[in-house]
Amino acid sequence: MISVITGASAGIGAAAAAGLSRLGHKVVLVGRDETRLKAVANGLTGPEPDVLTCDYTSLDEVRKLASQLRGRYGRIAVLANNAGVMSTSRRTTRDGHELMVQVNHLAPFLLTHLLTDCVDRVVTTTSRAGRTGKLDPGDLSRERRRWNGWLQYGDTKQANALFTVALAGRGVAATCFHPGVIRTGFAGETLLMRLFLALPGYAKPPEHGARTLVHLATHPDGLERSGRYFAEGREERASSGMSDAALAERLWEASRSAVGG
Repeated sequence: MISVITGASAGIGAAAAAGLSRLGHKVVLVGRDETRLKAVANGLTGPEPDVLTCDYTSLDEVRKLASQLRGRYGRIAVLANNAGVMSTSRRTTRDGHELMVQVNHLAPFLLTHLLTDCVDRVVTTTSRAGRTGKLDPGDLSRERRRWNGWLQYGDTKQANALFTVALAGRGVAATCFHPGVIRTGFAGETLLMRLFLALPGYAKPPEHGARTLVHLATHPDGLERSGRYFAEGREERASSGMSDAALAERLWEASRSAVGG
């Protein structure tokens, strides 16, 4: 049972790696920082894990990661697209895309696209913030619209859910989930997250957010409820913007063009 988890050096990814490892999965930890990944790997109790580094701000590194995974493993049971970022300042990657849309959507889109034929199920970390998304497949980087960190983040989380819908439409067992407000360093510089963290009991530990990922990676729901959105370990109704099949197809084609086919 090979389970690949991106964004695995801390937070939800590291907690999910621990949970899957305890269940007997051989976990492949993916992230930017090899030292932190190895520290997570050293704490796992199941089969010997593997560590691979990849910086999602480079699509060439994503292609290299896909090649490494295909070379090492004939079959991948679970691909968990968990890596993500939130930035309050507009940044552009070396590939020419706005940072969040590349890291949160285009990079996992490319990785999944390159591995689809050898993956049994795909689980993607999205967010209820996707309900605020106003995604325009013709303007993924918001070059022609007002840019704001939370607006762009909402677009990318909407994209995660729509990507799941498009994968399901192509016969791939794919689900996505909202992990909740989790007590990690994610978006820690924003006023909204500081407020959430200050409310007693509101923000949950990473293990709480990882439960639904582990559920979808191991339970029949992850195979039988393809295209669906989950929270707190059970299916929830996604907003119309996160479940629109026609919009999902437009996003698919725009994403293919953005990553070079």
